[in-house]
Amino acid sequence: MSYVKIWVHLVFSTKNRHPYLTQNIRYKLQNHIIENCKEKSIFLKAVNGYTEDLHCLISIGKEQTIAKIAQLIKGESAHWINKNKLTDEPFIWQDDYFAVSVSESNLEIVSNYIKNQEKHHSKKSFEEEVKEFADKYKFELRK
Repeated sequence: MSYVKIWVHLVFSTKNRHPYLTQNIRYKLQNHIIENCKEKSIFLKAVNGYTEDLHCLISIGKEQTIAKIAQLIKGESAHWINKNKLTDEPFIWQDDYFAVSVSESNLEIVSNYIKNQEKHHSKKSFEEEVKEFADKYKFELRK
């Protein structure tokens, strides 16, 4: 039997960083993503976001990839938002995403960071957050 425990902080944004995710939509979306992840055997420890981004703390199973999990979460949630007409115009996620590994010793720190996104974004925009991540994790941002 194989045992795998790889934690990933996954972040993605709405197309063109449009602020679709009002509080009402965001809470419905998060609950839907929790249920969808259960159905698809994606272990989701935390999910939260703000008006234009979503953060997930996931554990990758032995036959899963980050790309497949991102596709399952993003694709299905966009379909669900559009099917339920939660936005006035068609909802689309940005193609790209940010994913970084999380050590077991930092799970609670990252989980709390995700849970406090609304407070966090009252002080810092998503663009500032992206730049902070790029600096911290040595990513080169493409325009």
